[in-house]
Amino acid sequence: MAERKKNSTYTRNEQCIIECDLTYAVNKINGRWKILILSKLESGKMRFGELRKEFSYITERMLTLQLRAMEKDGLVKRTVYPEIPPRVEYELTEMAMAFGPIFKQLSEWGGKYRFPVKEDLEEKL
Repeated sequence: MAERKKNSTYTRNEQCIIECDLTYAVNKINGRWKILILSKLESGKMRFGELRKEFSYITERMLTLQLRAMEKDGLVKRTVYPEIPPRVEYELTEMAMAFGPIFKQLSEWGGKYRFPVKEDLEEKL
């Protein structure tokens, strides 16, 4: 893959991410838990332990991987305080805060369409 980039030749997926704004945006928040983590951080800074308690159904490893990926993508800011034991806090970056209205719209859409689908499924059973 590194050779392809050196020669400015990209896979179709890479080309789509480069050229398509929607694909780029979805790729940033793509991941099973990223939207949930981002929406929880909307309320303010949280320590890793607080996030771990909030998302007890996410393994510690997966939470760490998701936070690292979001930090790398510029969505989450990680602050380590020089204390013993070390204190680490996570917060949204300005770029991630711009997702707030989008998440609200997604939530409203889910609330509107989730229950009719559930009722349809129950009728079929």
